[in-house]
Amino acid sequence: MRRRLLALLCVSASLLTACGALPGEGTGRRTVTVWLMKDSASKEFLARFTTEFERAHGDLRLDIRIQQWTGIGEKVQTALRRQGDGPDVIEVGNTQVAQYVDGGGLLDLTLESLRDWGMNDWLPGLAEPGRFGSRQYGIPWYAANRVVIYRKDLFAAAGLAGPPKTRDQWLTDTQKLNSHDVQGIYLAGQDWYTLAGFIWDEGGDLAEQPSSGTWEGSLDTPAALRGMDFYRRLQALGTGPADADEEHPPQAGVFARGRVAQIVAVPGLAQAVVRKNPELKDKLGYFPVPGRTAARPGAVFTGGSDLVVPKNTDDRRGATAVVAALAGAKWQTDLARTMNYVPNKTTLADAVEGEEGVAAMAAGAAQGRATPSSPDWAAVEADNPVKDYMTKVLTGADPATEARRASRRITRTLS
Repeated sequence: MRRRLLALLCVSASLLTACGALPGEGTGRRTVTVWLMKDSASKEFLARFTTEFERAHGDLRLDIRIQQWTGIGEKVQTALRRQGDGPDVIEVGNTQVAQYVDGGGLLDLTLESLRDWGMNDWLPGLAEPGRFGSRQYGIPWYAANRVVIYRKDLFAAAGLAGPPKTRDQWLTDTQKLNSHDVQGIYLAGQDWYTLAGFIWDEGGDLAEQPSSGTWEGSLDTPAALRGMDFYRRLQALGTGPADADEEHPPQAGVFARGRVAQIVAVPGLAQAVVRKNPELKDKLGYFPVPGRTAARPGAVFTGGSDLVVPKNTDDRRGATAVVAALAGAKWQTDLARTMNYVPNKTTLADAVEGEEGVAAMAAGAAQGRATPSSPDWAAVEADNPVKDYMTKVLTGADPATEARRASRRITRTLS
């Protein structure tokens, strides 16, 4: 899973040497430089992709360079301003696309998206952050989102036949699970990504952009308040701290102690739980966050990556060929199975149906959303009035009053 740039360069060099086609020997191949993020894809996946892509595109050579997440924003912005020697394709976080579009540095890929890449089937939580107006700049690559990780044995002991299908049933079941020695659910008071899903389910949002074009905080709308009320009732069925998020303390450690029936997390967190408590290995199950009705799962925040092409690329055709391949069905299926990701299209969900946790994640991803697509949203998260708002409500403050205060802070930051 871990990847080093040197290892990839050696793999690429060996492949080219085997074909007798090292750079600079008059092959006529054009180099397409691709920036991918550390741990997004395994060394083996990238070796397979490089070999088959170069075999299918005899005029192109791939130069894949692995980047660190720390400091990547500034590095990408610099690359978008540079002419001639920068990357041709860049992997970016799905919620980061807006800031790069705002600077005018990305290529409009709407034509390819409509004509060739099947954009109507893309996961909304990846596609929407990459779309501005009617133009598509970010091309969905892979997704990950929260599910409910639960103790199958504790559900059975409480007389529950299986996971709940609706939010109301989820509350009822969690009440049955909640006892003097078991928390029905461990939900930290500032898990604002989970709150966002409940708000979206109710038809609200964290911030909205009315016709005037100015972003405004919207935690004080009736829909958003209903989402917060559901969060409050669910969070009360455990002893999660009201003034901390899911990493303080890390919820994997809390769950591993054996006295928690459920947590809301990405499926991969179960590995950390089992490492801490191997006795739980065969006792964990997964289900999508329930929705308001049984017709579909609840909305969830979708994390993941999009692929973008800098406007200053000198090889649009080569760059879009790489994007087409990485975002296409063959390599999406390979990546999903290799890395336990959700593929970028709802129509590819069956690629992971054999993995319980990833299948639950894929079901939820079909209802996925992302944070507001303002280029200044990162500044909101840095100060995060949503967390403060949640703590105040959970400790007894008036929800409407605190929602108005938090919304005003969001509006000031976004304006």
